Amino acid sequence: MCGIVGLFSKSPAIENHLGELVSRMLIEMSERGPDSTGIAVYRDQAPGTMTKVTLLSRALEFDWETMAGEINRVFPGHNRVVPMENHAVVTTAARPARLREWIAREYPELHVNSTGAAIEIYKEKGLPSDVIKRFGVAQMQGTHALGHTRMATESAVTTEHSHPFSTGEDLCLVHNGSLSNHNRLRGFLKRRGIEFNTDNDSEVAAGYLTWRLREGMSLDEALQAALHDLDGFFTFAIGTGNGFAVLRDPIACKPAVMAETADWVAMASEYRAIAVLPGADRAERWEPEPAKVYSWSH
Repeated sequence: MCGIVGLFSKSPAIENHLGELVSRMLIEMSERGPDSTGIAVYRDQAPGTMTKVTLLSRALEFDWETMAGEINRVFPGHNRVVPMENHAVVTTAARPARLREWIAREYPELHVNSTGAAIEIYKEKGLPSDVIKRFGVAQMQGTHALGHTRMATESAVTTEHSHPFSTGEDLCLVHNGSLSNHNRLRGFLKRRGIEFNTDNDSEVAAGYLTWRLREGMSLDEALQAALHDLDGFFTFAIGTGNGFAVLRDPIACKPAVMAETADWVAMASEYRAIAVLPGADRAERWEPEPAKVYSWSH
């Protein structure tokens, strides 16, 4: 099952209400996955060369204030830690790799959801309506967003195993389907420096795209290569710092629908999630073709 939604803004009017609109879409997908919910929002670009790191605490209670003091002591500069329940967004001038190493050593109870200039990922066990309310997603503004509601079939029902998965700077992926060669591919990617936090097959797909992008491919080229290298059935929605893409496998047995207006591009597992968007009745609508890359960028 699982439900996917994606919304890419083409106008300031949509950016101003991005969180509200993607929340409506994701709530429509609740029946497709009761186990967990995740949202990736691209918003509030970090200034200059600074990076945003979204952290998840495995415990509901965490002393983010003390951690903020430690970050400022170890990484002097204009660091900022903004807590949101058991998540926090750290904006820092520290190199992401150094910060991740320090967090893994000093705070092993924390999980890194994402790193990048614009991406923030919030995910938790529970239904979309509950998770959206907890993290105030409906009030967020931004350029584009992805959401996922999960029915766990390939791995444990934990927050860490929930989508979206992010394995590179400002890159994330949500997936409906199953990969058959993910264990072999995980080993291949580990030998090439890609790090994984779970045994979820969808994280391997995200890691694969990160590797291909590091090798110099464009996102469209990486997705074309994925059609050859990933075995199984899938519908992917992918976010990058300035773009959004959709890909289905050559058989395309997992459902997907897309629509576009002058103000937005949207995709979802079912049309009812798109029908809640302004102007949906006048949108161009289609079912994405098998093995064809669809992408948009700012």
